[in-house]
Amino acid sequence: MQDAGQLVMDAVNVGLAALHKAPAEELRESVLGFVQKHGFLGFMTALPTTAEFITYESVYLPKNHFIKEKTLPTEDYPACFYPFEKPDSQKNGVESGWSVTDWDGIAVTMALGNVPQAVAMEHQREYAERHDGIVKEFTDPAFTFVTSLLYYLDYDSIDEDTRSLYRQSISAFGGVSPTYQIALGADAPMIVWDFHSLLVMVQMCFSLLLTDKDTDMRLCKHCKKAFIASRKENEFCSPQCKNQFNVYKSREKKKRANKILFAVASCKTLSL
Repeated sequence: MQDAGQLVMDAVNVGLAALHKAPAEELRESVLGFVQKHGFLGFMTALPTTAEFITYESVYLPKNHFIKEKTLPTEDYPACFYPFEKPDSQKNGVESGWSVTDWDGIAVTMALGNVPQAVAMEHQREYAERHDGIVKEFTDPAFTFVTSLLYYLDYDSIDEDTRSLYRQSISAFGGVSPTYQIALGADAPMIVWDFHSLLVMVQMCFSLLLTDKDTDMRLCKHCKKAFIASRKENEFCSPQCKNQFNVYKSREKKKRANKILFAVASCKTLSL
């Protein structure tokens, strides 16, 4: 769960940067850093009702942030994610298929094995996702995280109407549930989740971490980034942040002390 935790924290911190109105270039670098580290979110398979949409005549889309249409022809839908070069398509009645011709694309498709064809398409070099779409998607868990922190932090000082607003705002967060299958493990049956997009994995892992009593998600006291505390007393995401916070705190104390000394010295001068 440690790798999943880091994935979720990276996503939440992009969202926090957006909520804090980070400069455009800084936010752009955050998004690029996430994509370079973890890959695209897989909007193309996450948004429709099924990742197997290629085998249907139309793509059915529940309410989402990005595409307003409820349905799109299967032939037209991938154009939303292939802005430069659309993949070759073949259609026979209600059946649709997409061919891969370059060696890199073929190698990726073979390596992914028996996954929906659209998942393999998302790993082609022509595939793209909008920067603002990724930012918007990560803003949701970041807002939910901050809301949950404030709810428990301020619980005793707010009235019931305000608490109700907190509960209503956090209930708006929700993702598309992944499909699953049951497999026979070494000692007992187990659930195997089918995450056909990174987006669905982020949504579900975030929900599990936020509601796990043994996982302590916090905001660093210095850099204000989200992190998972390894111990209850941890207030900082790293030793570096702790050291920097203490240095700045020490400097502020010295400044205040110097101001007091200067005020005292000024008073003595005037009295003379």
